[in-house]
Amino acid sequence: MPAYDPQNPFGKILRGEWPSHRVYEDHATLVIMDIMPRGEGHLLVLPKAPSRNILDVSPEDLSAVMRVAQKMAHAVMKALGADGVTIQQFNEPAGGQVVFHLHVHVIPRFEGVAMKPHTGERVADELLSATAAKIRAALDA
Repeated sequence: MPAYDPQNPFGKILRGEWPSHRVYEDHATLVIMDIMPRGEGHLLVLPKAPSRNILDVSPEDLSAVMRVAQKMAHAVMKALGADGVTIQQFNEPAGGQVVFHLHVHVIPRFEGVAMKPHTGERVADELLSATAAKIRAALDA
């Protein structure tokens, strides 16, 4: 398996070199808004520790990511009135992974609303910021 490359986009976000819409952070994880969401409120849960994917992450860091993914699932359901949530995680190119820093997708789902394809179209920062604020408020409530 290839080595972890710290110059990946999420590594740059974790180091503060690239901007992001931060929703939640603790000692082991960072949660950001997906800038090309497949649905309203699409979040990404990242471990702070360098890990390419589930194949090289430590069990402790994976546990922290999944604990926070569950916390975010509850938060988006509450904040956005979602009917369900999709959790996704991809590993290596053949598995659909595009950015090579472990991340878990938390995507709120609504009855009758299909998940958007990953088109590469960026959503306006204002919309991402407003949605992030709703989710943060649900975490604080």
